[in-house]
Amino acid sequence: MNIERDSIQAAVRAKVIELAKNLGMDASDIGNDDLIPATGYVDSAAILELVVWYEDAYQMPLKQEEINIDNLGSINSMTDFVVRRKAGI
Repeated sequence: MNIERDSIQAAVRAKVIELAKNLGMDASDIGNDDLIPATGYVDSAAILELVVWYEDAYQMPLKQEEINIDNLGSINSMTDFVVRRKAGI
C-alpha cells in the first residue's frame, strides 16, 4: 500500500466510525472488506451522508451509475474507487 491509499482508507474508516457513533453504535471493529450497509452500524441516512462526504472530501462528483455496492460498499472498495478515479482508470 502507498501512503495516499493508506490515508484515504483511514479517512473513510474514521467517517464510518463517526457516523455509527452518531447513531449510538461502536463500529471500531468494522473490517475493510465488510459491506457497510450489511453491518448494521449505519442507517440509510448515514449512508447518504457518507456518500456526500466522500464526494466532497475527494472532490469527486459521482454519477448515478457509480453509486453502487461495487464502488462504495466497503472501506476497501471506496478507497480503491478513489485511487482508480484519481489515476484516471
